[in-house]
Amino acid sequence: MFSSRSSASLSQRRSNAGLFVLAAAAFSYVTAENLPIGLLPQMSKGLGVSGGDVGLLVTVYAAVAGVTAIPFTALSNRLPRRGLLVGAVVLLTVSQLTISVAPTYAVVMGARMVCALAHGVLWSVMAPVAAKLAAPGREGRATALAFGGGSMAFVLGTPIATAVGQAFGWREANAALAGSSALVAIALFVVLPELPGYADSGSARERMAAVPSVMSNRSLQCVCAVTAVAVIGHFSAYTYISEIVRRDGDITGIGLSLLLFGFGGAGIGGTALVGSLTDARPRLAIATGLVGTVVSLAILASLGPGSALWTSIAVIIWGAAFTSAPICLQHAVLRAVPEAPDTGSAMNVVAFQIGIGGGSLAGSLIVSAHHVAVLPWDDLGLTMIAVVIAMTARATFPSRGHLAYRPRALRRALCPGQQQSESCSGEGGGRRNDIIDATPEMLHHDAADGSSCCGTGKERAR
Repeated sequence: MFSSRSSASLSQRRSNAGLFVLAAAAFSYVTAENLPIGLLPQMSKGLGVSGGDVGLLVTVYAAVAGVTAIPFTALSNRLPRRGLLVGAVVLLTVSQLTISVAPTYAVVMGARMVCALAHGVLWSVMAPVAAKLAAPGREGRATALAFGGGSMAFVLGTPIATAVGQAFGWREANAALAGSSALVAIALFVVLPELPGYADSGSARERMAAVPSVMSNRSLQCVCAVTAVAVIGHFSAYTYISEIVRRDGDITGIGLSLLLFGFGGAGIGGTALVGSLTDARPRLAIATGLVGTVVSLAILASLGPGSALWTSIAVIIWGAAFTSAPICLQHAVLRAVPEAPDTGSAMNVVAFQIGIGGGSLAGSLIVSAHHVAVLPWDDLGLTMIAVVIAMTARATFPSRGHLAYRPRALRRALCPGQQQSESCSGEGGGRRNDIIDATPEMLHHDAADGSSCCGTGKERAR
């Protein structure tokens, strides 16, 4: 008994460590993706290009990641998950090292495009891996923890990299990120368990042929629509947040760095709150994130020059609210297509990258036309559309969550030795293999009589 409990405790500690390392990988990628935003003046001067050209580094990165996410994820389905994640972070390390010594703008652009090839795969694989590491009924919280690294990037990554760039130079900032990414790659290899790919996913041609059936899922299409619309709005304004706060609050320099810290810190709080809601209350969780974003943008849109206090308050609310939304959306993907979590996640990555690229491009056009005041209004209108889509999609964002669903690959881990056709189906055998539509009351009853997703103890013995 003691040995069994010790083993379970050790396994849980390793799973938790795995989630933290996944968060570190997310931290590295989000910091790298947004680094040109914080170092725009320095990179513009150092490379001899305009600020708009530096902004294109974000737009092109998003475009490449969006185009390659689905095919690359489908083609890599059979590869071990740990090796795939380590490879993606190694590629990030090489990319950042190249940028740190790049002699021209073209080399910087090429290095970011190469890194973008792995971006979609990493984010597509991360959520299903986090779900595998999670305790039963806590997939949403595990996803929130792993994706929380992205929020930490806004708190620490972007502000610290910006400060390093201002103090030592933009090349040194990229080199520092390369070093930290190398450490993350090592940690992923050491901490994550060996996670096999989907051995029964067929040939490369068959995996690609199966993609359209996943893409036709109506709930998944709804999630991707909310993602694309909300993220286009967000990045049209966030890409130029320094311009917005300078105009409305005359906030620059160290004040801007502190405000970015506040944005990210509020994002961590929002992610923690929504992560605790999204398993049991998906509808409330997504509403909290999107409606909170609407409130913050309404405040920003109504301000004029000289409103430093209210500008700061609005930005903090914005960070807390919007940063939590991707957690809800990714969790909705796992509910929508539990039989194909990687491909579904890849579709959501595409929608996200369309949002980043489209938003930063739209923001660039608005700023180039000298209409900075329009940015919050643009984001506000698009976020309100996202709210309407999400709130009318009751099946996609139900009031109460299905707390016992499991991606098929996770079921294999939970039910070793059983055939997929038999696993997690109980005596009746008629329930779907990929999802158990359980209420909290059912789960409580199962826990009381010793049953689980794989049936009762007697059934497992059989």
